[in-house]
Amino acid sequence: MSAPATYARVAGVLFLVSIVAGGFGEGIAPSQLIVSGDAAATAHNVIASDALFRAGFAGYLVEGMCDAALTVILYVLLRPVDRTLALFGVVFRILATATFAFAELFYFVPSLLVGNDAYLSSFTAAQRDALVLLAFNVYGVGGAMSLAFYGAGSMFLGYLMYRSTYVPRVIGALWVLGGLCFVARTFTVVLVPAYSPAVLQAPMVLAILILAAWWLIRGVDATKWEARAGPVRDAA
Repeated sequence: MSAPATYARVAGVLFLVSIVAGGFGEGIAPSQLIVSGDAAATAHNVIASDALFRAGFAGYLVEGMCDAALTVILYVLLRPVDRTLALFGVVFRILATATFAFAELFYFVPSLLVGNDAYLSSFTAAQRDALVLLAFNVYGVGGAMSLAFYGAGSMFLGYLMYRSTYVPRVIGALWVLGGLCFVARTFTVVLVPAYSPAVLQAPMVLAILILAAWWLIRGVDATKWEARAGPVRDAA
C-alpha cells in the first residue's frame, strides 16, 4: 500500500474514533450532568456521577489526540495541492484544538469544587454550586469559540480537497460548507445567542463522516497524489 493511501486510511480511522469519543465527551456526558439554570442539581450530578464525569473528560482527551494527529496527516495529504493554503488550514486547526483544550479545563473545574479540600470551606454550599454551573457554562462558550477556528481551517482544507483531483469534489465542497456553518455557529453564539441553532454543526459532522468512509474504502489515488506532489506548489 502506498504511503498516501496508508495515511488516508489512518485518517479515516482517526476521524471515526474522534467522532465517537468527542460525541461522548462533548455531548452525552455533559447532557447527563448539566441541568440548565439549576446549579444545585448540576453539582449533585457531578458528585453522584463521578465516573461519568471523568469518562467524559477522558473522551475529550482521546478526541484531542486524534485531532492533533489528523492535523499532521491532512497537511501531508493536501500540501501537494498548495503548501501555503495547507499551512493556513493547519494553523487554524491548531488554534481550534488549543482553544477547546483550554475550554475543557473549565469542564474539569467542577470536580475540584465538589471536593472536600479545606480551602473550599471559605465558600458556602450555594456558592460552590453556582461556581460549578458557571464553570460548565464557560466550558460551553469556549467550545463554541473553538468552532470558528475549526471552521476556518476546514474551509481551507475543503478547498484543497476540491482542487486535489484525488478527493471527490463533492466532499471538498461539503467541507467548505461545513466549515462555513461552524464559523456561523460561533458568530451567532456571540451576536444572537437566542438564534444559534446547534444544527449548524451537522454539515461538518456529515462531511467528516463521508470523508472518513471514502478514505477507509477507497484511500487516495497514489498516482494522482504523486503527480501533484512533484513539485509541491506554493501560492504566489
